[in-house]
Amino acid sequence: MNWYTSYLPILEKALHKTDVWRSSFGDQQSSGSDSKKVEEVINKLQQRLEGNYPFHHPQYAGQMLKPPHPAAWVAQSLAATINPNNHALDGGPPTSEMEKEAVEMIAEMVGYKQPFLGHLTSAGTIANLEALFVAREIHPDKKIAATAQALYTHRRMCHVLNTPFLEIPVDVFGNPDMDFLEKHKEDIGTLVVTMGTTGLGTVEPLSELVMWAEINNVRIHVDAAYGGFFKIISDQLNSSIHWDALSKADSIVIDPHKHGLQPYGCGSILFKDPAVGQYYKHDSPYTYFTSDDLHLGEISLECSRAGASAAALWVTLQLLPLKREGLGEILQKTIDAANAFSIAMDKSEMFEVYQNPELDIVAYFPVSKSSKISEVSGLCRKLFKAGMEDKAGGFHLSLFKVSAKEFTSRFPDYKSDEDTVTILRSVFMKPEHLDFIPELVRRLHQKLD
Repeated sequence: MNWYTSYLPILEKALHKTDVWRSSFGDQQSSGSDSKKVEEVINKLQQRLEGNYPFHHPQYAGQMLKPPHPAAWVAQSLAATINPNNHALDGGPPTSEMEKEAVEMIAEMVGYKQPFLGHLTSAGTIANLEALFVAREIHPDKKIAATAQALYTHRRMCHVLNTPFLEIPVDVFGNPDMDFLEKHKEDIGTLVVTMGTTGLGTVEPLSELVMWAEINNVRIHVDAAYGGFFKIISDQLNSSIHWDALSKADSIVIDPHKHGLQPYGCGSILFKDPAVGQYYKHDSPYTYFTSDDLHLGEISLECSRAGASAAALWVTLQLLPLKREGLGEILQKTIDAANAFSIAMDKSEMFEVYQNPELDIVAYFPVSKSSKISEVSGLCRKLFKAGMEDKAGGFHLSLFKVSAKEFTSRFPDYKSDEDTVTILRSVFMKPEHLDFIPELVRRLHQKLD
């Protein structure tokens, strides 16, 4: 029996109590479909869902995918039966308060003090869109800049906002070109700094970039969608100095649906200066009347948003507070898993580590006897496929493409016979990965041999 099955009685009891509350308003005719028909369709759904990869199992170490915490699933399922809308207090008074409380916890984690502005979003993409929207409004005639390793969403959102985007070159180790920044400083209104890139988990040098931005009157937006919650255990990371500078950022995005253990559909955006709320100002003739308190829709580009997501996050943070003795214990295991895997691959004669992990992502590749990058790519694709074909004794990895120039700069003994090389990438974001590392290493060697 897994966690989800064992939590069913908790959900059933909560659903019963919620039904009692519903009945307190008087009897009503159910508008549901015939239960037998529902069961038939749900059975079809269940069969279709078996076509997924085993995101729940530690043998899945591919993309940034894992199931939510069971308590988050219970909370979201329960709240979804009411279907509150956190746009206005009218649509979800309790879940709106839960959202504010959860956002306050995240703000405290990053070092923001009251007053600040923040709310949940439907995802990190929308959260970043809001940050870039505010950046455009503050500096309408200047560019938004991000490094070449930043998530593609920033360039895409700048296109949506019809504002110019500037890509900052990086060296082979992902460090931004400071000479390039200095050359273009008059053009930049907001600089995006990524704390945990989605490719290699690289933590960009925030402390240095904050100092540069302060001198040049440039705003800093931190995209910590993936890495944000690692602030809890930042003193254990080599990049601790950069996490300490997080509170100096003008805006921050963190995705609870990644390391916050939430179902998909939960991002967050924080602004250090609450005055940016003026850029959201709008009038609605029928929504903001039940309370003089701030309605979340008044500081959000989105309109309708699921109150159930706020309920799920709130419940999770009650169980796992944003401290070392809470969510930090889970995050530490993911870091330990990545380091254990990297050390094991370093000791292997059959594999090379492409870059030591900064967070919980490791890139690596099989050693090529011919020292040709084309052979490296071929071996990686072969392993990628072989692991997925063995259901019980295999693994699920992801592939990562880098330029031949970057690869050979790190590994000069290899020959560039192609423009790019495909290597392996593993995301160890489940705490269960820590105990599974020896087995995963064994399986990788077995499939390669």
